[in-house]
Amino acid sequence: MTELIQPLSDVGPVRHVPAQSRASAHPSGFSELVYSHYDWWRSREAGKADPAAAAAYDSARAAFQARHGEIIRAYWCSHVESAVALTERKRLGGLRPPSFGFHRETDWATKNAPEVATELHRCDELAVRAEAVLTGVRQRICLELVVSCASHLLSLVDRRAGTEDEARAAAALDRERAAIDKVQSYYCDAANGQAQLVYFGGIATVFLVIAGIAAAWLTISWAGPVAALVAGAAGAVVSVMQRINSGKFELEYDVGGPYAFFLGGLRPLIGGAFAMAITFAFDGGLLHIPVAAGAGTHDRRLALLVLAFLAGFSERWAQDTLTSIVPSAAKPPPPEADLQKGAVHE
Repeated sequence: MTELIQPLSDVGPVRHVPAQSRASAHPSGFSELVYSHYDWWRSREAGKADPAAAAAYDSARAAFQARHGEIIRAYWCSHVESAVALTERKRLGGLRPPSFGFHRETDWATKNAPEVATELHRCDELAVRAEAVLTGVRQRICLELVVSCASHLLSLVDRRAGTEDEARAAAALDRERAAIDKVQSYYCDAANGQAQLVYFGGIATVFLVIAGIAAAWLTISWAGPVAALVAGAAGAVVSVMQRINSGKFELEYDVGGPYAFFLGGLRPLIGGAFAMAITFAFDGGLLHIPVAAGAGTHDRRLALLVLAFLAGFSERWAQDTLTSIVPSAAKPPPPEADLQKGAVHE
């Protein structure tokens, strides 16, 4: 557990507001935890032990952690009632991956620092997206980085409350903007990689179903369209694998895993459909198989499988091939030239 508290440089008098009264309204909320921590910290640094403040803080922290999980990282301001925290909640006794939560209470700190508030809102957005989209170690890394940026931003306004050089604060804010940009880039890469896994899972599932049905069919009798369906689906799988390996395969990762799985499942079906259309075009005589004149049935089947694979691998090639057999529309004759004005007719 990591907790950071900005050292007090100018401790004012401790407020005589009972800490327990503020923690009793919403004992499990982060705001009440921040208020009770602030009261406890101020009394502690002032050298005046306040058992009521300590008890209120312990009670608020226990209630908060019982609801949201253990606080594994936090930053508590010392001059204002503001803080950020990251919680970890175990699930099923550790059998399932833990869930993480980002918590922020910074209104008091940022009411006079709108530029810092804007960057903290960016942290909120990244945290929400990371909690909803990412899983496992990617989620934890991203949220740890978000909390780190939010802590640094909060320290700027905390120092400003205790007198800080404005020029140095502005330079530090620029550095934090750059750090948040890096966190956002990490989130995009991590979310896209995770979406690729789900997308490929949909591709593999549908391909295995197609391959199983086709294998059962082809063991009974040969069917060109069925064989082309499998070859086209295989071509689609290889095409996606090549694009993923090249690092140029981008997906919409904020739509959720089920939708990415659904889109992945469509890819082998599309490749197989193009492959079957190409096969029908060759069987119907619309296109001619580029094989030797004396080639046997076995050679023609292999050639059709190769063409079906290419149709699934490259949808553009399949579309161009199919559209090439459509006769071009006859061009209408050019309109007759209008008689020039003032022309003399005999």
